[in-house]
Amino acid sequence: MTMLKERLHADVVAHMKDGNKVALTTVRNVLGEIETREKSGKTPVELDDAQITALLQKEAAKRHDTARIYTEAGEKDHAAAEIAEADVIEAYLPRPLTAAEVEAIVDEAIEELKSGGAELSMRQMGAVMKPVTAKVAGRFDGKAVSDIVRSRLA
Repeated sequence: MTMLKERLHADVVAHMKDGNKVALTTVRNVLGEIETREKSGKTPVELDDAQITALLQKEAAKRHDTARIYTEAGEKDHAAAEIAEADVIEAYLPRPLTAAEVEAIVDEAIEELKSGGAELSMRQMGAVMKPVTAKVAGRFDGKAVSDIVRSRLA
């Protein structure tokens, strides 16, 4: 079992003991979603932490979208409940990176490639993106990362 999945299971017990119904229900729903995803193919698979993180990001985004819809409809109580669930889910996500941190990671990747003797141009964008994406995965917008790399190589 992955570290993140183990933490979710442990937190179910902790939320039961604390009597935190919102967190308990939210974590159970997320675990159910994980299990559904693992069993949905022809052969069962076990999701790794990166896949679970991506699933958590989607679940949090769903909650925010639903909260926005409830707010537009004047349902403040339902919107607040959705935001509370999104907050619980976001507690399991890695800390987002700042633009400055991503720029530093991009600069580091470019320097490593240059020190290896590579002549960098826009044609080598993929060679820069590969190590950057591995370090940034799920913590910064991919399109923004691509724009930063593109500006550095131009």
